[in-house]
Amino acid sequence: RCYEEGRQIMATSGTATFNLEIAEVIEEAFERCGMQSRTGYDIETARRSLNLLSLEWANRGLNFWCVEEGTASTVAGTSTVTLPADTVDLIEYFIRDGTGTSQNDLPLSRFSVSQYATIPNKKTEGRPVNIFIDKQRAAPVAYLWPTPDKVYTFGYQRIRRIEDTGSVGSTNPDVPARFLPALVSGLAFRISQKYPEAFPRSMELKQEYEFQWDLAQQEDRDRASVHFVPGGY
Repeated sequence: RCYEEGRQIMATSGTATFNLEIAEVIEEAFERCGMQSRTGYDIETARRSLNLLSLEWANRGLNFWCVEEGTASTVAGTSTVTLPADTVDLIEYFIRDGTGTSQNDLPLSRFSVSQYATIPNKKTEGRPVNIFIDKQRAAPVAYLWPTPDKVYTFGYQRIRRIEDTGSVGSTNPDVPARFLPALVSGLAFRISQKYPEAFPRSMELKQEYEFQWDLAQQEDRDRASVHFVPGGY
């Protein structure tokens, strides 16, 4: 114990490592529904809801902890690059020409489906300046235009999927600790929709979920300065 100007100050833990295992997330969510997970099916249905919740979060916006950098080598005369199967979307992309201190990273402009479709000659070769991303079910495919005339390094920043829940053991969910309140609240809401005894709490749990999501999402943002230039891109 410490004392300061006559006040008793309690010592703190000195750590900031709190996290929840998946089993604890499920347990906390059931308790918020006024229930306990007692059967194997309770665990299984909660795991399924957690996986669906992670897919929902991918649709809600940019999750910065899921942003990863990647590169791929282009093939001369081939316009397509298949991206990793767990890619949700690309947020930045460039073509790297040269090596070492003489290399240059040249940004690409993104085409929409209609813009890419209206290119008269998609076989034109040269240094790519545009990209179209075809979001296929198996894996997204990047179309570069002009078609690379030699080997370049195609670099990108991608949003990957949140990892699956997996088995309920000593594993942690693939989210930062600051998102745990939103994760637990979201799971509690989904559980309340499945069990008749918890359904009366459903709207209350949904409101808490949206509140916790907004809190976490507002802090999960890029804090760099943004400048808008009239007439620019």
